[in-house]
Amino acid sequence: MKILYLHQYFNTPSMPGGTRSYEMAKRLVASGHEVHMITSFREESETQDWFQTIEDGINVHWLPVFYSNKLSYTQRIKAFFAFAFASARKAASLPADIIFATSTPLTIAIPGVYASRRQKIPMVFEVRDLWPDLPIAIGALRNPLLKFAAKKLERFAYRNAQRIIALSPGMTAGVEATGYPAKLISTIPNSCDLDLFTPDKEKGKRFRQEHPELGAGPIVLYPGTLGKVNGVGYLAELAAKVYTLRPDCRFVIVGAGLEWANVKQLATKLGVLEKNFFMYEQVPKQKLAEVFCAASLVVSVVIDLPELEANSANKFFDGLASGTAVAINHGGWQADLIDKYRVGLCLSRDVDVAAQSLVNFLNDDEKVIHCGLNARGLAESQFSRDALAKNMENVLREAVDGRDFRGKK
Repeated sequence: MKILYLHQYFNTPSMPGGTRSYEMAKRLVASGHEVHMITSFREESETQDWFQTIEDGINVHWLPVFYSNKLSYTQRIKAFFAFAFASARKAASLPADIIFATSTPLTIAIPGVYASRRQKIPMVFEVRDLWPDLPIAIGALRNPLLKFAAKKLERFAYRNAQRIIALSPGMTAGVEATGYPAKLISTIPNSCDLDLFTPDKEKGKRFRQEHPELGAGPIVLYPGTLGKVNGVGYLAELAAKVYTLRPDCRFVIVGAGLEWANVKQLATKLGVLEKNFFMYEQVPKQKLAEVFCAASLVVSVVIDLPELEANSANKFFDGLASGTAVAINHGGWQADLIDKYRVGLCLSRDVDVAAQSLVNFLNDDEKVIHCGLNARGLAESQFSRDALAKNMENVLREAVDGRDFRGKK
């Protein structure tokens, strides 16, 4: 197959951020398919024209559209639409057998549907977040007309997709709730890079040697975005409580985002910054793997909203792959995995309760090790990237070969 893969925020392992699209596309290439990735180049650039590179066999078409996690929601929306309209023309100009469009943002449906109709080829749509439910829930989308338009765009995307891939059971249920046929939805969660995140004590030692300020005690790692939905301030509050119980424990934040300054200010106010709470700028995925090897626990946190419990956080799966115990502060399907397979713990939103349960966990060295071993086992048995990429390939083949739910070939 010749596949047009549309993802506005595609990353390679040498770049900060999630690499799901890179990993899936690389495996599609290895299976003999021709993949053209249409994406944006987010750094400041003198040129505004498309340019092309080859990344591990993937033909990547880059359009300079500046983007940062520090942008306001209004600025982000402008970037979404700027890319959507430009990439629509680009996608329509590249002959292919199928369109694979992955959100977020939901505006990726615009070039996906446009190219699908112009070329008369099927589109498979991947749902990474339940937009627009999430931005509405967090108050980012308040205008009634914009809410209406966003809901219309969601239905437009689903209506024009021959198949849909959702990243969690909760997202699958959300798509079903719109009336889309359940039999045409496949749940393919974020996966584990079993090679990059291989447990390696020597890498962990190297990271600690580079950062003597962290000492020799347990490290609680948060690797990822510091946005409003993440609520990383919770970890600063937790660090303040933990210090009185386990002063050698270090909270390590590696990332970037709109809330960076606010979290740093809160940590300073609580007196934990550079004491047991350390913040480091985001690093490429290859370097980040070393940090995982030094951690005793990897945490994924979000603010208290039911809509966020369907998330499929990369950091959770990277933690599993690295053989590190994981923790979250919310319910949902990932909480079920933690309980069922004993790979970590679920933290209370009450920081006093959470601090005590966290310290109890870290004080039990045997439990920490056992949960790490279980985490790696779960990564290998259920979330292997190779296996899940094959599932994705099968969905794309079925979309190309089969009839869609409207009875059209």
